[in-house]
Amino acid sequence: MAKIKIEDIIDHLDMDIRNALELTIRKHYPDVDIDKRALFKTFRRMVGRKCMIWERVPDNLIEKE
Repeated sequence: MAKIKIEDIIDHLDMDIRNALELTIRKHYPDVDIDKRALFKTFRRMVGRKCMIWERVPDNLIEKE
């Protein structure tokens, strides 16, 4: 098994994840006003609370270039 730093991965992909979160909320709640930066900040904090700093993932989910 490999280990990843999930929060660092989320930070690395922040714009893509921020946009995906916004689109998801807009799809399910089209009339809600969204602050995607605040949404992402809360999401990242919740990931940090629910996940370990280093998370184990199966080796087949990691590809080293």
